[in-house]
Amino acid sequence: MAQTLEQRRRNAKFAKDQEARMGKPDDLTKKRVKEMPKSPISMFWLAILGFVIFGGLAFEALARFFG
Repeated sequence: MAQTLEQRRRNAKFAKDQEARMGKPDDLTKKRVKEMPKSPISMFWLAILGFVIFGGLAFEALARFFG
């Protein structure tokens, strides 16, 4: 099975990158550092949500205990 033009291009790019890495330490060759994904909700809103949910539970438990 013959390679397509796109496969040849990608293989050539990969080979070029590998040749550029040869003889260098690993810490210098690591290009892609995965960052921690950012949460879609800020810490402030998480705290408010936690207060509403757990605060409501606490107040309900106190009302049932003393009431």
